[in-house]
Amino acid sequence: MLAEVGDVEQGDREIGSFEYGTEPIIGALIEVHRCLGPGLLESAYEACFCAELSLRGLPFERQRPLPVKYKGLRVDCGYRLDVIVDHRVLVELKAIDRLLPIHEAQVVTYLRLAQLPVGLLVNFNVLVLKNGLRRLTPQHPKYSRSPGLPVPPNPANNS
Repeated sequence: MLAEVGDVEQGDREIGSFEYGTEPIIGALIEVHRCLGPGLLESAYEACFCAELSLRGLPFERQRPLPVKYKGLRVDCGYRLDVIVDHRVLVELKAIDRLLPIHEAQVVTYLRLAQLPVGLLVNFNVLVLKNGLRRLTPQHPKYSRSPGLPVPPNPANNS
């Protein structure tokens, strides 16, 4: 089972090793998918994923409000981050036919607004979870950023 955790398609479409401590989180996602399979509502996967995080002793926050910062104002627009693990990894859950570029753009924007270093975009509606998993960072080259959205420092560059 752990061998499946080693390869994941990243937002830039390259296969590579994990950064930012996402490996145990991906292991929890795989376990939820292995037990439930595809076809349920996103809310069921979120509840079971949070239960799995608790079982593994991983700290998380569920449905954190995400205000939009506009011209120096903090505007509550009703956005919520699905799950934040260990105060640094955003996990955005989906249960849809397929992931689209707009879903990746959504996660990159959420990462910038929340000033988080990494996000996992997960679609549970696939036969093999690694086909529905994307790892994204705020520095994602595919999505241009607005000068008004901060990009948190990349911890990998601080070594």
